[in-house]
Amino acid sequence: FPSRRSSDLSIVTDGVNFITFIGDVIRGIFKMFFLPKDIRWQDFPYHILQIGVNALPIALLIVFLIGLITGYQGALQLKTFGADLYIADLISISITRELGPLMVAIIVAGRSGSAFTAEIGTMKVSEEVDALHVMGFNIIDFLVMPRLMAILIAMPILVILADVLGIFGGLLAALSSLDITAIGYFNRMQVVLGINDVASGIIKSLIFGFFITIIGCFRGLQVKGGAESVGRYTTSSVVTSIFHIILIDAIFTIIFPIIGL
Repeated sequence: FPSRRSSDLSIVTDGVNFITFIGDVIRGIFKMFFLPKDIRWQDFPYHILQIGVNALPIALLIVFLIGLITGYQGALQLKTFGADLYIADLISISITRELGPLMVAIIVAGRSGSAFTAEIGTMKVSEEVDALHVMGFNIIDFLVMPRLMAILIAMPILVILADVLGIFGGLLAALSSLDITAIGYFNRMQVVLGINDVASGIIKSLIFGFFITIIGCFRGLQVKGGAESVGRYTTSSVVTSIFHIILIDAIFTIIFPIIGL
C-alpha cells in the first residue's frame, strides 16, 4: 500500500509540474514578442534542419504509403457499389484532416521529441543546465523556445507536403484498381476538398508540435542520475507524446464539426 500511495503521489506531482511548465512556456511565448533578444536564436537554424529538413523524406514516404494503402482498401469497397469516383472524397479528406497531421506528428515525436529529451537530459547529467542557472540564464528562453519556434514553423510545412504526397498515393491506387482517370480524380477532389479540411490539419499540426516540444523538454529536465535515466525519460517522452497526440486528435475530431471547421 505505501508504494501504491507513493506512485499515485508521483503521478499527481508530475501532472502539476507539467502544467506549471506549460504555463512557463506560454509566458515565454508572450515574453518573446517584447524581449526577442532573450531567445537563443543561434540554435534556431539547427533545429529547423533537424525537425523539418531531415524529417521530410521519411514523413513524405510514410504518408504516401498511407495514402496508397487507404486508396487500395477504399477501392475494394467502392468498386462493389459502383462508386469509383468517390475514392477522391475518401483520400483527400482523410489525408488532409486526419492521417497526414497524425502520421507526421508521430514521426516528429519519435525523431525530434526524443532528441529534445536526450539532448536536454544529457545536459542535466553533465550539469550544464545547473551551470546555466548559476550564470543567470532563463532555461525556457535558452533551451525550450528555439525548439518550440522551429517545430511550429516546420510542422505545417511538413503536413502540407505530406498531404500532397498522400493524395498522389491515393491517386496511384485509384488508377490501378478503379475505372477512373487522373482528371476525374482531381476534378472530384476539387469539389469535395475545402479550405476547412486543409486548415483543420494545419491547426492540428501546430497543437501537436507544441505538445511534442513541451513533453520532450519537460522529460529532459526531469532527468536525474546517469545515462540509464536519459534512456528511461527518452522512452517516456515518446510514449507520452504519442498518447497526447492521439488524445488531442480525438478531441479535435469531436470539436471541429461542432464549430463548423
